[in-house]
Amino acid sequence: MLTSPKILFRKFLKWRYQHISNKQFTNIASAVIGLLAGLGAVVLKNITHFIQRLLEGEFIRDIHQAFYFIFPIIGLLVVLFVIKYLVKKKVGHGIPSTLYAISKQKGIMSRHQMWASLITAPLTVGFGGSVGLEGPTVATGAALGSNFARLFHLNQTTRTLLIGAAAAGAMSSIFKAPIAAIVFAVEIFSLELTLASMIPLLLASITAILTSYFFLGDDVLLHFQIQDKFILNDVLFYVFLGVVTATISIYFSKTYFAIGNKFKQFKSPYKRLLIGGFLIGIMVYFVPPLFGEGYETINNILKGNVGNVIVNNIFQTEISNIWIIILLLIGLIIFKVVAMSFTFGAGGIGGVFAPTLFTGSISGYVFAVIVNYSSFFSHQLSLTNFAMVGMAGLMAGVLQAPLTAIFLIAEITGGYELFVPLMIVASISFIITKIYVPHNIYAAELARRGELITHDKDKNVLMMLDLDKLIETNFVLLYPEMTLGEVVNNAVVKSSRNHFPVVNEAHEFLGILTLNDIRTIMFDKDLYDKVKVRSLMHSASDIIYYEKDSAEEILNKFKMSGAWNLVVLKNGKYFGFMSKSRLLTAYRRKLINVTANL
Repeated sequence: MLTSPKILFRKFLKWRYQHISNKQFTNIASAVIGLLAGLGAVVLKNITHFIQRLLEGEFIRDIHQAFYFIFPIIGLLVVLFVIKYLVKKKVGHGIPSTLYAISKQKGIMSRHQMWASLITAPLTVGFGGSVGLEGPTVATGAALGSNFARLFHLNQTTRTLLIGAAAAGAMSSIFKAPIAAIVFAVEIFSLELTLASMIPLLLASITAILTSYFFLGDDVLLHFQIQDKFILNDVLFYVFLGVVTATISIYFSKTYFAIGNKFKQFKSPYKRLLIGGFLIGIMVYFVPPLFGEGYETINNILKGNVGNVIVNNIFQTEISNIWIIILLLIGLIIFKVVAMSFTFGAGGIGGVFAPTLFTGSISGYVFAVIVNYSSFFSHQLSLTNFAMVGMAGLMAGVLQAPLTAIFLIAEITGGYELFVPLMIVASISFIITKIYVPHNIYAAELARRGELITHDKDKNVLMMLDLDKLIETNFVLLYPEMTLGEVVNNAVVKSSRNHFPVVNEAHEFLGILTLNDIRTIMFDKDLYDKVKVRSLMHSASDIIYYEKDSAEEILNKFKMSGAWNLVVLKNGKYFGFMSKSRLLTAYRRKLINVTANL
């Protein structure tokens, strides 16, 4: 008789608990997750390229210019139908949805996230959406890591670590930069960098890059070879480049947020699609380099082949004047950000990593060209070096991941020749951008809601608390017109609580009545019918607002008010109470769980 798969799996779990320690299994799981993340990256990339090849077939090629206008709308429409009728659940924007799962869902990601981005992201990018594939690739890997951990009943700490390992694996597979991938996971997901976490990240990164080499060979996204060495005389210009990339990073983030907020005002997804798709179509029709991810443009810039970038310019003419070329390239920087924002606003699924590299490479190149052709400077800069370092500047500013920017570009260039300029530009860009844009694109919305994981362990623990479990609702409600006798007989006698919320008929909170408020008169029966709750109640020391107050804000309210119990309002009405002792007890338990050894 055949044994069912479920029974076999239970036997395996039992055997695993007996023979393999948690640390050993975590290392094995990390290697497996790296393999899966690498496969996810390969599949996602190949599907996207397959769609792009179909759109460049013989029939379409003859009228390709006209179809530039309609491709993005078709792609976004298909994405909308796939989400609505196939996935039937929300498909988050890659890394932000992963960060939310870590901070508020105990590292649990829905199963559909393992495959939804594999369909929707290639459709968005393949049909010309001006976004990247890195975010969806990371999200797919993270979902695989989360569900793998759930399958084997691993705890929250290990689950979070495997999500980080999957992210490292995805980035390692995409860029063939294993060290930068590890740094990316630590910076973006705020992982604790210890020996216990380093080994799983390393294993995932190794298996992922080997998977990429196996299926894709030596093919890389960015083709670059250092031709010009770093010289000391360039330092001041790299400082200026840091300021320039910071300025563009601020523009990038502010524009993305502004356009995204505008599209949120449209309630109908079809209205968002039509408006966004129409605007993208117009932009891509007149400026073809905005079509898709833009790595072809980036590689042309890195090789110095700027003619291939502006050949299909808006004027459809040959350009020989260098200053017109500069203006056209600046236009690409400006409109790439706008096209990306329209793509997201219209409902497209993708990431901001590729647009960041796109704008960064052109920014560095344009800066160097301006210096080289300006009469104010006699010094000549390396166009390709500045293009490469410009990408690091935008990554450090937009993604607010300066270490990732430094190590990624250093690995791509095959050495540390540009390490000093990378450090200069990345640090300056990060510092300046941080002043005007406190949180990166991935984390801004979560930070606004107080749900962002950071490297501050205390804040992270508070954020991971399930506040719903701390709210107590079994309180006897009082009304303003109730008499003292009704309070004593219907509330004090029947409740073990020493405080009671006062509400009106609409359940709106009016105040609090405590035992201390009636202690001196509660046994005077002559006052039972004379004194009413309205004359005894008082206002609350402070109020917890269910929709917007984070655990950290709640703890501050307890601290400032000195109260041990605070009322909770939900949708403007009384919901319950939260006690300081329950909050602190939950915090201590969560802290022990989070800091426990793997």
